[in-house]
Amino acid sequence: MITEVDGVRVGHWTDEGARTGCTVVLFPDGTVASGEIRGGAPAEREMALLDPSRTVARIDALVLTGGSAFGLASADGVMRFCEERGSGFPTAGGVVPIVVALGLYDLVQGDGSVRPGPAEGYAACEAATDGAVVLGRVGAGTGATIAKWQGRDHARPGGLGAAVLRHGDLVVAALIAVNAYGDIRDPNDDTPRVPAPPIETAEAAFANTTIGVIVTNATLTKGECLLVAQSGHDGMSRALAPTHTTADGDALVAAATGMVTAEVEPVRSLAAAVVERAILAAPLP
Repeated sequence: MITEVDGVRVGHWTDEGARTGCTVVLFPDGTVASGEIRGGAPAEREMALLDPSRTVARIDALVLTGGSAFGLASADGVMRFCEERGSGFPTAGGVVPIVVALGLYDLVQGDGSVRPGPAEGYAACEAATDGAVVLGRVGAGTGATIAKWQGRDHARPGGLGAAVLRHGDLVVAALIAVNAYGDIRDPNDDTPRVPAPPIETAEAAFANTTIGVIVTNATLTKGECLLVAQSGHDGMSRALAPTHTTADGDALVAAATGMVTAEVEPVRSLAAAVVERAILAAPLP
């Protein structure tokens, strides 16, 4: 469970009827983060801040949300929640919470007029726990689907998956909302999955996206967090095929809480493995 990294809390807001929701990850003070987008159709907020060349290194919260780009508004509520508690980048005018949001497309799964917004993001923060976290068709995974590369009629339910790995005192965990254009890889079948052209923009190019976060208790720089996020994408490629397509907005954020001294390469190795396991563990009935 991702909350096995000390200080990390996770909460959901879910609308089962509309088949959408959002998931918020709250980080302890001093957490450093970076991330990378590899899909062709991303929905994101504040990812540019995570570039190692940018000034601010901290992250206060991450939002994984349904509702496509509409759902990014849920970050406003997370901003308010963090500001009320004094969490954010200090400025002369008060703290400015650093909240990154990643969205996936679920608008055709239920009631597409219902999308996570500021109130829903705030509610997910209020529900956040450092204990056991419900997974599957909940939060950002509520309306997730997979296996659309052969056409939407082949789609199956996706969901929210998590995994954690340890190496001595080092902990690396992942929380992934699996909403892929591709399908879970079959270890007994290495036949390439080649989508039949063309990929229709209206139906496929904005109807997917696998998003998530890797969290470690290691002390890493912002540049090293980028390397960890890149290794996490390797894990995504191990678990899904095809992946990182023009029809996906695949994105990962890597966050380091700085509790344990560790070299970056062991973290990267564990990150690839933990993302793969989180995707494979996502309950997909």
